[in-house]
Amino acid sequence: MVDTFHSSKPIYQQLADRIKRKILRGELHPGDKLPSVREMGIQSNVNPNTVQRTYRELEATNIVETKRGQGTFVTEDRVILKNMRELMKQEEILEFVKSMRELGYEDDEIEAGLKAFLHEQTGGMGND
Repeated sequence: MVDTFHSSKPIYQQLADRIKRKILRGELHPGDKLPSVREMGIQSNVNPNTVQRTYRELEATNIVETKRGQGTFVTEDRVILKNMRELMKQEEILEFVKSMRELGYEDDEIEAGLKAFLHEQTGGMGND
């Protein structure tokens, strides 16, 4: 499977986001080993230097750790993963609200629309 990338954001950041999303979805667990730089490059169809930069960026934020001679692993620190989850949620909300405001919606319209959407999705069983 060849990954597709968007020109709006550097590839290494898009790879990092994909890894973080896999962690959030439970596809990668604390302590799981990531593919080698070479393997990830082949899987993603990107230069290994790009993968190396991705891993360095994730390591700088403590989401992964590299163990010399063993590879790169998802952190087992649940606090770091919880903080990553919260930060990603805030980033997604920011983008959503920004897009809605650009379309001309007021905050109360955005809130009402989101509540109605969530109510429909849960069949009225959400936390109102």
